[in-house]
Amino acid sequence: MLKGKIVVVTGGAGLLGRSFAKTIAEQGGIAVVADRDESAGRDVVETLQSEKYPGQVVYGKLDITSKQSIGDLIADLHKQYGRIDAVVNNAYPRTKQYGRKFEDVTFEDFNQNVSLHLGGYFLTAQQFAAYFKTQGSGNIVNMSSIYGVVAPRFDIYDGTAMTMPVEYAAIKSAVIHLTKYMAKYFQGENIRVNCISPGGILDGQPAEFLARYNSRASSKGMLDPADLQGALLFLLGSMSAYVNGQNIVVDDGWSL
Repeated sequence: MLKGKIVVVTGGAGLLGRSFAKTIAEQGGIAVVADRDESAGRDVVETLQSEKYPGQVVYGKLDITSKQSIGDLIADLHKQYGRIDAVVNNAYPRTKQYGRKFEDVTFEDFNQNVSLHLGGYFLTAQQFAAYFKTQGSGNIVNMSSIYGVVAPRFDIYDGTAMTMPVEYAAIKSAVIHLTKYMAKYFQGENIRVNCISPGGILDGQPAEFLARYNSRASSKGMLDPADLQGALLFLLGSMSAYVNGQNIVVDDGWSL
């Protein structure tokens, strides 16, 4: 489905990023694992290359909050491949204070997290869009969340150390509207901008939380990273050629 396509995955060394890179390579594309953590990024590349994807997974150093870093990656990829087909805005930058309860979040921490995450998505999309305009085509996929669509269900966190950070809800809801804004702004430029909003991803959460979360879903509950590959491939491939400015929710019915 993605034969020969050059696809940049920001936050490519993370839980979802690794899965996305593998999915892209499986479908014949070249996945660029773009991450500021070079050691982790190269580990992902080495692992996938050694499995069965030689030459189809490469590392790119990237800080999504740095215009220079984004520009350097774009220039390097253009020099190597002559084009870039898509970017998946998937990185998840946050401060050490991130994850506090609402009443404990400081104004400064709130602003910094919004700047890193939402600001980084904006800057990455802006710089890649400039390249796509020159190229004559391009595709941007932003990662949001069900908590950008519905209000948090705080009761599922009772009895755990977990919470739903207010910064996350603000950021992810804004990502959805940023997607719509850019899709409309680039009308006529042959640049598509869409969004995926996953439900919770299984990652070692406590049993009591999982039981509450899963009880609200249709069948499976918490998802595996691979459960998002269908939506990702659809948006990156030719079957979604006329899908623009949309948000695809993948959550096993949890937000209903």
